[in-house]
Amino acid sequence: MFGKDKDGNPEGEMGFFDHVEALRWHLIRSAIAILVCASVVGIFYEFVFNNIILGIQSKNFPTYRLLCWVSQKLHLSKDICIDHDMIIPLQNTAMFGQVTLLFQYSIIIGLVMAFPYVIWELWRFVAPALQEKEAKKTGQIILACSGFFFVGVLFCYFIIIPFSINFAVGFSISPTIKNNFTIENYIDFFSVMLLAIGAVFELPMVVYFLSKIGILKAAVMRKSRRYAILVIVIVAGVITPSPDVFTQCLVAVPIYILFEFSIFIAARNERNSQRA
Repeated sequence: MFGKDKDGNPEGEMGFFDHVEALRWHLIRSAIAILVCASVVGIFYEFVFNNIILGIQSKNFPTYRLLCWVSQKLHLSKDICIDHDMIIPLQNTAMFGQVTLLFQYSIIIGLVMAFPYVIWELWRFVAPALQEKEAKKTGQIILACSGFFFVGVLFCYFIIIPFSINFAVGFSISPTIKNNFTIENYIDFFSVMLLAIGAVFELPMVVYFLSKIGILKAAVMRKSRRYAILVIVIVAGVITPSPDVFTQCLVAVPIYILFEFSIFIAARNERNSQRA
């Protein structure tokens, strides 16, 4: 990686400790941005917790209303229509548990809010090692990474989390066993899923960089298509335990489109490399 050396020469090669020092400041600025966003979330914690984190319990949640409308228009099974408020008994079992939870979900949502800036800082760190043509694509790269991440977060919030929580609340192996969840379980699941699916939706960008350096080929991804479809169907079946095909397709189709788009990106990079 090349950048300005300690003497200010832009053509000089930076040493290992120079890289560490540069990375440290990029991480510090990213952490400050996350803390600022987390502070904003903390100030409006009642709205965030009651309307966003616990908003999934309401029958007026956009996903439920859309499913009810679709089931009526297409004469589908009424099982996919959730027309009642979902009661989730949540318990706090720690003395200062709610204070800890306030900090936890504030930081998680703060990270989501600050994601474009974090990507920008990381890109500033690696940009000196790239070719001039690639380095000029800063705006496009940051916009694409942020876009895919936010699409994944929204997809998780409006599709995956509601279906998963509805299944967890309604499933029981015996009527004598009651589902009494702790608020820690709920927040942990909410946070992990939100960040995990957001990261999964970065697949096209990961494929973009791997294909750029020649590690991943479009042909390999095409040969793996059948296995990818199988994995996607299994994941959709686990996330949406309802036997209704429409509900499972609601989850599987966007993920499969993401996979196909990644193949397109890899193939495009290969064609560009051949022209060059």
